[in-house]
Amino acid sequence: MNSKHSIFEPGQNCWVESKARFSAPLIDCGNYYKALQSAIVNASHSIFIVGWDIDSRIRLLRGQDEKTSEAPSVISDLLAWKAEQNPDIKIYLLRWDSSLAFFAQREMWAKEVWEEKTPDNVETELDDTIPMGGSQHQKIVVVDDEVVFSGGMDVSTNRWDTRDHPVLSEERNGPDGEYGPLHDVQMVSSGAVVEHFAKLVRWRWQRVAQSTPLDIRENVDYSDGAQLPKAWPEDYPPLFENVSCALARTIPFMDDVEPAQEVRHMLIDLISEAESFIFIENQFTTRQEIAEALNKQLKLKPDLNVVIVSSYEPKGKFECEAFWASRIEFKAILENGIEPDRVRLTYSSVEDIKGRKAYKRIHSKVMTIDDKYLVIGSSNLSNRSMTLDTEIDTVLFGNTAKNREKIAQVRNDLLAEHTGRALDDMPALFEHSNPVKALLENQLAHGYVLNEVRDEEFTEHSVENVFRTLSDPEEPLMSVPTMGGSAIPARNPRRRSVMIMIGITIIAILGGLMYWASQSIEWLSSENISAFLEKSRGTYFALPTVLLVYVVGGLLFFPVTVLSLAVAAIFGPIWGPIYGMLGALVSSALLFVIGKISGNAGLRKIGGPKVAAVDEKLKRSGIVGVAAIRMLPIAPFSLVNLVAGISSIGIVQFLVGTFLGMFPPMIAKGLVGDSIAQIWKNPSVETISYLAIGILVWALMIWGSQKFARYYQMRKEAQQGNMPTNDTNNASSSVKNSEADECAA
Repeated sequence: MNSKHSIFEPGQNCWVESKARFSAPLIDCGNYYKALQSAIVNASHSIFIVGWDIDSRIRLLRGQDEKTSEAPSVISDLLAWKAEQNPDIKIYLLRWDSSLAFFAQREMWAKEVWEEKTPDNVETELDDTIPMGGSQHQKIVVVDDEVVFSGGMDVSTNRWDTRDHPVLSEERNGPDGEYGPLHDVQMVSSGAVVEHFAKLVRWRWQRVAQSTPLDIRENVDYSDGAQLPKAWPEDYPPLFENVSCALARTIPFMDDVEPAQEVRHMLIDLISEAESFIFIENQFTTRQEIAEALNKQLKLKPDLNVVIVSSYEPKGKFECEAFWASRIEFKAILENGIEPDRVRLTYSSVEDIKGRKAYKRIHSKVMTIDDKYLVIGSSNLSNRSMTLDTEIDTVLFGNTAKNREKIAQVRNDLLAEHTGRALDDMPALFEHSNPVKALLENQLAHGYVLNEVRDEEFTEHSVENVFRTLSDPEEPLMSVPTMGGSAIPARNPRRRSVMIMIGITIIAILGGLMYWASQSIEWLSSENISAFLEKSRGTYFALPTVLLVYVVGGLLFFPVTVLSLAVAAIFGPIWGPIYGMLGALVSSALLFVIGKISGNAGLRKIGGPKVAAVDEKLKRSGIVGVAAIRMLPIAPFSLVNLVAGISSIGIVQFLVGTFLGMFPPMIAKGLVGDSIAQIWKNPSVETISYLAIGILVWALMIWGSQKFARYYQMRKEAQQGNMPTNDTNNASSSVKNSEADECAA
């Protein structure tokens, strides 16, 4: 191949051929997040973020950078700050909708969360157009249409790490606790290539959103100007200048969209150009077509060497049997008929001076072909990335001696990190007659080292299994027939549909259990409960019996009013309310604790921002709010207890509010219940009058509690209204909250 010409063929192995005026790799998430924060701070026109995930909780800065920054560090606070600082800026967030498989790690109500946290000039959409089994896997940020970030990194949980990858780190803390070292690569670029990314993110947005995004800025200079764009991140000087590049995509069949497999064709074509050294970093290596292409080129080029760096241990059964089992086959095809010292599939690990071991998790998607090509993208070497997921890879071409030098530098830098060497020591290794052998030998004991992958210790060689079919498919998992007899791929289930199904299922299960209990448990009726309580009257077991009835009744969602009337009827207008109140408090406390445990296990997450808003109101109103809820017959007694446990209110506040809210009506129920008993035994004008008075008192207390609740709320709102506020922000927040309420309803 003529080194002055690339292999780029738009329409075949790439979408477009272009040029980056400036470009720089961002190695590991600590660097990417810091660069992203800087670009957002400098933004003035628009920000597009397209990702597999966009998590509102992520801190972009850490340590001293976070302490000294004038702008917020948390991504949602930062975007809200930028949007309020510049009302003319427009910010668009496009995140993959389906997330059921990653429930524990991802924000379940992402759209509502973002709308709650940001003003109106921040728009959020969830992409639900991906075929079933596929995912939205592009990771793109376009700032002011003059700077683009692209590669393997999302703004997501369990991503942040530094280049030294310590064995333990307090900053590496995710939803499931501390996670291990994680390696990834992103790239920031400017110049003509940004315009193509700007078109891509707008196309993606318009496919799913009702709104039309801002047009691409007319005054952006995509020429070979010498100045860095204003949005270029500080502290990250460009490595490449005026470098030729191409963008390769994977686009599955979505509605009327023409599919594209440019990534697949590009990688095969790149491998066929290799002469001396191929370096690959990739999360998954399962695509046999890629292994066959590598093996073919190794046989054609006797001086060619290949090193692949991937992860050591799988996470869960699906990953093990879908990707690690497939990697066994990939490795066998790759090494077939090749001298062992010319090719290695490896992982990077470290053992510190205390004997603690760590295995670096590889999430990057990088490939270098000699010093001629550098790929930094979102695509794994997997079946799904070639055909089913949405992907975007940027391929840099060494069009000048300077840029070829920089491609070799990036490769050497990454291998230096994985082998615990200094960057200056790397060039000599590639002058060795056998670079692979030189790389894996004489690695420093105190740093990271490369070891050969041996996946047989995790899984047996499996030709085909259900895990692979579900986790690494080439085609959608389901198709839907059309009127004409053809079939189109079914979409992934929408997050809202999934949550509705879960809610219906939970309600059906609870309803079924309650029906079963009412039919199967003979004593679960008001008559039998009354008879059971009657036996304890006048004994030392009266109070324990009442407490037991309230606890069991609460667990089975038995109406508390029926229990209170039964207790009052048997124990009279004095001891009845006292016993009933104690029983209600014990039952409330037990269900509160159950709710607290369930909330911590994930139910709080299912509830989303709607529950969070109620939770916040409950915390603000405290004891009075709980009392008002108890006096107003708006929800079942047991349900209120469980929801309160899921919320953030304290158990002492909750029980005090419960007492204040339930004891007055309990007295009224005591009058009613005792009157019913007296009427049954000895009907008279007096007993009938007691019953009428009790019912009247009960009604008056409910009416009074409603008045009190409204009065208290109006008074609190009036007090808040006297506080100095930003009217514009309040109005914006009110609109956003209203919209979020409609979405969550």
